[in-house]
Amino acid sequence: MKWFSAILVVLLVLLQQRLWTGKNSWPDYLQLKEDIVVQTLANQNLANKNQLQYKEIADLKNGLDAIEERARNQLGLIKSDEDFYRIVE
Repeated sequence: MKWFSAILVVLLVLLQQRLWTGKNSWPDYLQLKEDIVVQTLANQNLANKNQLQYKEIADLKNGLDAIEERARNQLGLIKSDEDFYRIVE
């Protein structure tokens, strides 16, 4: 009976060792859990960015205001009845 108890204790110690230090151990689980939280936040940020891009695409397809704004800001275009002034500091 002593040998049987000793074998059970040794098996318990081996299982505990694997739980705390082996592959897929408790610390690995906690690290993966933290990585999932970080990746979820990154995914949310990218999803928000995608939604803004979709809105901008829809605005460019449907409205002329966005096209005019981009032409003015990025290309420096002006209308024929406007005067352009550049202020240099």
